[in-house]
Amino acid sequence: MAVKIRLKRMGAKKSPFYRIVVADSRSPRDGRYIEVVGTYNPVTQPAKVEINEELALKWLQDGAKPSDTVRNLFSTQGIMEKFHVAKNSK
Repeated sequence: MAVKIRLKRMGAKKSPFYRIVVADSRSPRDGRYIEVVGTYNPVTQPAKVEINEELALKWLQDGAKPSDTVRNLFSTQGIMEKFHVAKNSK
């Protein structure tokens, strides 16, 4: 089972709101997911990002692959750097 960390679109038309979820890569974008890791609201100025860092790092260490957008969000929050430091220190 290939597990991905990706965005699930929520909110009204022309007013998107996203949940950052861990899901099987075969499930649809807004379909079934395993766990919610955080939220992302691009409508607010500046964009609001809330991520549960412990959960995100746990899933990354278990082999979940982040999508390009989620990877960028994690990088701005410093999560990818912590993941690489933990991975290389072993």
